[in-house]
Order: sequence, then structure tokens, then C-alpha cells
Amino acid sequence: MGKRIRLIVLAALTVCFCLGGTAGAQQKTLTNGIDFGFPPFGFVDAQGNPAGFDVDSVNWIAEKMGFTVRHQPMDWDGIIPALNAGKIDFIASGMSITEERMKVVNFSIPYYEVTQVLVVHEDENTPFAEMFTTGKKIGVQRGTNTHTLLIELAKEDGKNFEIIPYDSTDLSMQDLPLGRIHGSAMDSSIAREVKKDKPFKVSGTFDVAPDAYGYAVRKADTELLNTLNEGLKQLMADPYWGELKKKWELE
Repeated sequence: MGKRIRLIVLAALTVCFCLGGTAGAQQKTLTNGIDFGFPPFGFVDAQGNPAGFDVDSVNWIAEKMGFTVRHQPMDWDGIIPALNAGKIDFIASGMSITEERMKVVNFSIPYYEVTQVLVVHEDENTPFAEMFTTGKKIGVQRGTNTHTLLIELAKEDGKNFEIIPYDSTDLSMQDLPLGRIHGSAMDSSIAREVKKDKPFKVSGTFDVAPDAYGYAVRKADTELLNTLNEGLKQLMADPYWGELKKKWELE
């Protein structure tokens, strides 16, 4: 091979290498919408950073599937409208898969199940059933599946309680020891978190089927849904999945 030809080939290889490096550096950035106060799945920590089981999970999936992720905390009751308006790309933050939500978004494969419980102060001795027949004030995070459950429960004959909606479960738990509410309804996973080292207890479990959590995407984003599903499958088959559940006390 002549010197001139060798130089041309070398130059071509250099161009290909640079283009490949540029493509690798320009990974697609996707925004995950998270609840700002729903530990241990998604929340903002004391340093102001997004944290939680779903944040760690999506970070792992993003690295494996070749995209960059940014976690955007926002009010839960507006998170699906934000998704469909294009302000975020998906939701991975302890979102229950429900028929109502499936009308407007698509969900990934389920990755965790929870029940619905009522948390009360440790000095509260009212039986669980009577919490909903004796005029009690029950707090709940607005826009959640638990909020919908309470609304439907309040329609039943013999029920007598007041629903007090909050922007986050954390806020309801701040009011509980002050006596502004008598109990706070929530997923069993977050109940475990809010009771930790606090004077609270679970009064009882609602008689409904367990909820399954999934990641939500826009109806049209089938490629993204496939990417998240594949990432979830790989994560749940990896030892890191068990490490995450242990870290966030979800075992």
C-alpha cells in the first residue's frame, strides 16, 4: 500500500472514530417525574437531591439502556397532565397501575405490590372500622389511588368521615401528631417509612386488592415503553435489585 493510500485510509478511520465518539457522547436525556415527598420510592432528600428506590432503579436502567436521566420533582396530582403535555418523559415514582390511569397513559410491567393502610397516632384506640363511621378527619395525599379509595368509601351507607387532602403524605404526617387529623391513609410501603422511630402505628388495612406499581409513559411512546420494560427485566434479574430492596427496606 502506498504512502498516499495509507494516509487516506488513516484519515477515514479517524473520521469514523470521531463520529462514533460524538454519537456516544450525545446520549438522549429523558426526564423522570417523581413525587417530592413519597419515600422510599421518590422524594427530595435533606440536601435537596432526588432520592429513593425508583430514582436508584432508573439510574441503573438508564446506564444499561444507553440514555441519560434527569429526575424532576413535582406535585403528584398534576404529574400525569405534565407527562402528556411533554414536560416530562415518563413517571417512575411509586405509581399504582389503575384502569382510570390506563385510559390516558401506558404502564410498564409491574415491579412492586402494596396494600392500602391507615396510619394513626400510637395513642389512638378507635377500632379501624369506626375511624370511618364516627366523624374522624382522615388525611391523604391528593391525586393518589388511596385518595380515590377514600372518595368511594365515603359514598357507602353508614360512613361518616371527612377527607383532608394534602400535597404529600409527609405533610399529613406533620398534622397527625398535632391533632388536625385523626389518621392518614397511604400505601403500606410508605407507612413503613413514616412510622420508623415515630409515635405512629397502622390501625388497619383496607379491604381492597393490592396495587401494583409501574412506570408510566405517554400512549404514543411505544419505543420508550419497550426500553423501560427491557431495563426493568434486566434490573429485576440482577443482584442489584435485591441490594436496592434491602437498602430501601422494601423486602
